[in-house]
Amino acid sequence: MKKIILTFAFLFTLATVFTSCREEKTPDEKVESAIDDVKEDLEDASDDVQDAAEDLQNEIEETAEEVGDDN
Repeated sequence: MKKIILTFAFLFTLATVFTSCREEKTPDEKVESAIDDVKEDLEDASDDVQDAAEDLQNEIEETAEEVGDDN
């Protein structure tokens, strides 16, 4: 019985130590993190749009070459 109580006391102490040492973000840090996330998402979307535009340009050029070969 004594071992069980000591085990629970040790686990409680261990859990308390890790919970109390958790780093809390300030509201400013949360806002900055959100802004960084949005910035990264916008950069990714911009890259996707640029890739799509390049693909479209390549398809237009290929189609123009095919039409030119037919004449």
